Amino acid sequence: MPFDDDKDAWMLQGKKPNVQKGAKIGYTTGSCAAAAATAALRSIILQEPVNEIRIWLPKRRTLWLPIKKCRVISKYKATCTVTKDGGDDPDVTHGAEITVNVSLTGNIGKIEIGAGKGVGIVTKPGLGLEINKPAINPMPKKIITRNLKDEAPSELLEWYGIKAVITVPKGKELAPKTDNPRLGIIGGISILGTSGLVIPFSTASYAASIRQNLDVAVATKQEIIVLTTGGRSEEFAKKVVADLPDHCFVQMGDFVGYSVSECAKRSEKIRQVYVVGFIGKLAKMAAGVRQTHVKGSKVDMKFLAGLAKEAGAPSDTIQIILKANTARHVAEIISDTKHAKEFFGILCDNVHRHMMSHAQSGDIAVEVMLFDFDGKVLARAGNDA
Repeated sequence: MPFDDDKDAWMLQGKKPNVQKGAKIGYTTGSCAAAAATAALRSIILQEPVNEIRIWLPKRRTLWLPIKKCRVISKYKATCTVTKDGGDDPDVTHGAEITVNVSLTGNIGKIEIGAGKGVGIVTKPGLGLEINKPAINPMPKKIITRNLKDEAPSELLEWYGIKAVITVPKGKELAPKTDNPRLGIIGGISILGTSGLVIPFSTASYAASIRQNLDVAVATKQEIIVLTTGGRSEEFAKKVVADLPDHCFVQMGDFVGYSVSECAKRSEKIRQVYVVGFIGKLAKMAAGVRQTHVKGSKVDMKFLAGLAKEAGAPSDTIQIILKANTARHVAEIISDTKHAKEFFGILCDNVHRHMMSHAQSGDIAVEVMLFDFDGKVLARAGNDA
């Protein structure tokens, strides 16, 4: 059955994942590797190229994937390539070619998964992977192994072993665009996936990346974490909270409450957390919003007007703030008055109070920093800031 429509290049059988209507699901690098490996093994068995393959996924799903390239090298070797499709998710690996070289070996009954060019190497602990080994996560290995076993005739593994070597021709070029360098994965991308599918704008995948970043920091015995709302706030934070390795800086995006809670769960190892951002996100945090996505919450002008009143702003300024377009507009309005310092300080105090409520499960110190758009610290709160 077609997943979205007949124009899709692939089909999903089994229970359909829960996604926003109209959104196109993609598939992970792990699924690509599994499909390429399975197609290569089938082409060895048939001694002819394969142009599509169906693979097993967790949760009783199966996925049809097109094979971009397939070449039978000999009676014992073949290579196949699948093009990564991230669907509607903003995925930097979208369009990457995942190639798997499969060979029959003399290691009777064994299935080996290896990696070559373009697959990153793990150099830091905390990822659940061996140091100095390829960055191929456990679930993709399981999916690849399961599919190769299913594809192989019973007698094949009685006479041969199977070795699948994954390569990503442009993996080294793509790696700097991912979180891999920050996590200590060098030289290429990771072979990832827990479900085999890429759900567009998945909160689960973003949350997992936050946990992974924190686990690397803890495993490398780092006690200070800087939670930023994005790349620009991280850049500014690095100038204030200096001399920390990259993996101590976690881009939490909109997941502020979740990120602080996860830090608190690791409070035996993490002693200090900085929450850093600009007026837009911090205005929402100050109002008690746990997840600050623009579609999920709006800046409350009445709330900001109340803070301005608390800071001593006159009634005419308060009325202008009530009609402001954005939080940035509010910052511009209040900055033209003598009450700016007090206003930004109260704002940060409110953010800090909510951050501490998110961190109640752990004994950690939290400091909030508000930047302007030129990198100047407008206010700080917490830790006697």
